[in-house]
Amino acid sequence: MDEIEAIKRKKLEKMLLRASQPKLEYPSSPLHVNEITLTETVQKYPLVLVDFYADWCQPCKMLAPIIDELAAELKGKVVFAKINVDQNPRAAMQYQAMSIPTLVLFKNGKPVDRMVGAMPKQMLLARLRRFLG
Repeated sequence: MDEIEAIKRKKLEKMLLRASQPKLEYPSSPLHVNEITLTETVQKYPLVLVDFYADWCQPCKMLAPIIDELAAELKGKVVFAKINVDQNPRAAMQYQAMSIPTLVLFKNGKPVDRMVGAMPKQMLLARLRRFLG
């Protein structure tokens, strides 16, 4: 009986700890990040798709409305972030965003997938679904 009580106690402590932690607020539109806030963002949320882009890039402009739509549709599951490579060259080098747009998917703070170039919404969604719990 002591072992069962210990297991119950541990489960209860775990439940109380989870309940006391604040709920994450998921944005319904992409976050604009920089070299400093990029790290904070990918560590804060379990699943973050970062769009490395530039204002002059035509494929980036084609992808932007797709990112906006998916940010709204997947609110609470995936956070979308955008980082301008011209203004944040160190982040682009760090994550090897040599061609743009480059999309890097982070899970629990670590890069787990990379996509280069504009793509249709359904193709991007299919890649994301593999990582949705």
